[in-house]
Amino acid sequence: MLAPVGNIEGYVKAINQVPMLEIEDERALAIRLRDYGDLEAARKLVLSHLRLVVSIARGYSGYGLPLADLIQEGNIGLMKAVKHFDPDAGARLAAFAVHWIKSEIHDYVIKNWRVVKVATTKAQRKLFFKLRQNKKHLGWFSQSERESVAQTLGVSESDVAEMESRLAGQDIGYDMSVEDSSESVASLPMLAPAAYLEDENSNFAKNFENRDYKSFELEQLGNALNSLDERSKYIIKRRWLDEQKATLQELSSELKVSVERVRQIENSSLKKIKEMILHGQDSGTKLITR
Repeated sequence: MLAPVGNIEGYVKAINQVPMLEIEDERALAIRLRDYGDLEAARKLVLSHLRLVVSIARGYSGYGLPLADLIQEGNIGLMKAVKHFDPDAGARLAAFAVHWIKSEIHDYVIKNWRVVKVATTKAQRKLFFKLRQNKKHLGWFSQSERESVAQTLGVSESDVAEMESRLAGQDIGYDMSVEDSSESVASLPMLAPAAYLEDENSNFAKNFENRDYKSFELEQLGNALNSLDERSKYIIKRRWLDEQKATLQELSSELKVSVERVRQIENSSLKKIKEMILHGQDSGTKLITR
């Protein structure tokens, strides 16, 4: 399938050369896809409707996102529509596909318009798109305008005010340098968020303590394992430590005991290992599973 890469105008020119399908041809291809899984029929249905995706995608160009990306997301929606299209429903594929195309583009816009998401719930997503359409000027809403928009969209005035504030906000680079950052009203440098985070690598004593504790834990685990009898140690190794972990049934066959007996030995050994590590039992004491 043609992909919107490189020159957009060249892509648009290419897909406009693909003829639109007559209703009889569209229905026949859809039936072939539905009844026989004909991928060639699906390809023809998609190709003949790529111009529809471009037309819809252009309507979202005001969000500052690359048109090629919007078209690509819309193409995904078109392919989903073709997959779910029922030729017996009485509707044309173009009318059916509009919802799927817009849905994919909406999700893409919401996820990528800002690094910090401006809309996360279904109601906020609706408000996000509708608010931009209802804004008649670049300034802030007046009280009467906010009330009118809230009534039109069926949301509260506080929801309108919050979304308007989010739309007017600006992203700040997470690791922007002090030189690149802007200055506040008080003429003090506004540091990027990363500047306020603790540098954990600078705490040498804490890092050394963590490494020492991990080493101690490994030593304790090794002592506990060595305290088990050979059969118990073998079961724990095969069940928990090997890259290819053995099943209870495999160990049952190897050790010539029942699956339930293997399970009992495993549980008993794990309990003893835990107790030895937690309570500091003598590592020289043999823990025998009978």
